Amino acid sequence: MTNDELLAKILSSSELPTLPTVASQLISLTSREDATLADLGELVGRDISLSAKILKVSNSAFYSFPQQIGSIQQAVSILGMNAVRSLVLSFSFLRMRGGKTASRFDFEKFWVKSLATAVGTRLILEKVRGVDPEEGFVSGLLQNLGELILAKTFPGEYETVLQAKSEQGQEGLTEEEAVFGASHPFIGASVAKSWGFPEVLIAPIQFHHEPEKYLGANPVIRSTIRAVYLSDLLANILLSDKPESYHKRFQKEAGKLLGLTGEAIDSILEQFHIRVKEAGNYFDLKIQATKSVQEILQEANIRLSLINLDYDQMNKQLIQAKINLENLTRELELKNKILDNLANMDGLTSVYNHRYFQNALDQEISRATRHGTSLSILFIDIDFFKKFNDTYGHQVGDFILAEFAKTIGANIRQYDILARYGGEEFVVLLPETNTEEALTVAEKLRDVIEKTTFRDNRDEYHVTASFGQACSKPGVEDDFSRDILVSRADQALYEAKQKGRNRVAAFIPKKKWFSF
Repeated sequence: MTNDELLAKILSSSELPTLPTVASQLISLTSREDATLADLGELVGRDISLSAKILKVSNSAFYSFPQQIGSIQQAVSILGMNAVRSLVLSFSFLRMRGGKTASRFDFEKFWVKSLATAVGTRLILEKVRGVDPEEGFVSGLLQNLGELILAKTFPGEYETVLQAKSEQGQEGLTEEEAVFGASHPFIGASVAKSWGFPEVLIAPIQFHHEPEKYLGANPVIRSTIRAVYLSDLLANILLSDKPESYHKRFQKEAGKLLGLTGEAIDSILEQFHIRVKEAGNYFDLKIQATKSVQEILQEANIRLSLINLDYDQMNKQLIQAKINLENLTRELELKNKILDNLANMDGLTSVYNHRYFQNALDQEISRATRHGTSLSILFIDIDFFKKFNDTYGHQVGDFILAEFAKTIGANIRQYDILARYGGEEFVVLLPETNTEEALTVAEKLRDVIEKTTFRDNRDEYHVTASFGQACSKPGVEDDFSRDILVSRADQALYEAKQKGRNRVAAFIPKKKWFSF
């Protein structure tokens, strides 16, 4: 049977998993350049059950937003398009189970490992610049989609593959080729393509076992593929009976493939088991309590060392192991305190992150309410930044983001709060500042950015930015809410971009818009 004949048979099979209508429409919507967050919110909102699940995860420690998210439209606005697509696809696939025909394929075990690799991919990509960890999550989840498809459409034939995997302890690619004439990466990528998946999701499915075979020029896809490959090693540390072997491979190849530092690798290994357990709760998968990587490796070493020891020697070894574990626990507690201190900063730009901004906004609203003062917000978006990235590359784009933030920070007051809101969008919180004063600040910043030359070791660059301003007196306005204030600044930013960019727009409640 040729590959084309195999695919035709799979695609026509009644056992082939089918995407829910919302997931299928979402893939189509997000592939359009003119798609908006409002369109996405309206589409997802049609599925009440799915909306409830997304709200549950949005309000969990998976994202750690300080405020309660009460509607799917608000969730879409805060999370962004890629994160919502990732959640919709994740929930859609995680509810797929066995077909009509009995099979020894363990669907529950399959999804537990898939969720672990999804968490691992997201965790790894958080350490990699220029790549969206949210798309990495669903790429990690679906990397073995082909196994699921073969197990459902050819349950009898796949028994042979499962038997070989069990007896030989291998991944089964060779046996899949022998039985079907194709392996699960090819099948998974081909079916995903037929469903209309974008290349950034298809390529990791196709190359997750052999990342070096991806010859494309897209650095984001290349990094995602490598992270997905590494996530499988990471998951096997927790779930296989040879954790020490996968641990050594992960440490070696994480540095080789993605240039991760020893500190970054240690951080991933420390957080992994916790993130996996939490994800199981968020996505309604029952995952047994997992031990930390250090505990698993320690136990594996103890098992090896105890094989030829007598009782007294075993007892001494166990006591020493306990002492070492207690020392390790203290070290982890210290490192976790350090991580907590870093939790409020954006790693790329060294300004405050979205999470800190939300907390600071609540504090400033309370202060403005007590004192009856004004509070202004500036939303700032670098103009045509996607085109800039496409022209100069993500490395230069990261340089511009860092220097842009540094320039803005150098031209505001010490007690003003600058944060990276997401992507190329920044926000400045201006306490005790009315509309007129805030517009003066915004115009000053706009002018400074326009006149600044950003220089790296190779070239000089110029960018402009659009500003949206909103002001409120929380202690005076009857209908005030933090969401309304943020929404007004966001609408003003949209108006500035609609009017041609490189300008300042203010939201005026009565007259609606006032542009500079």
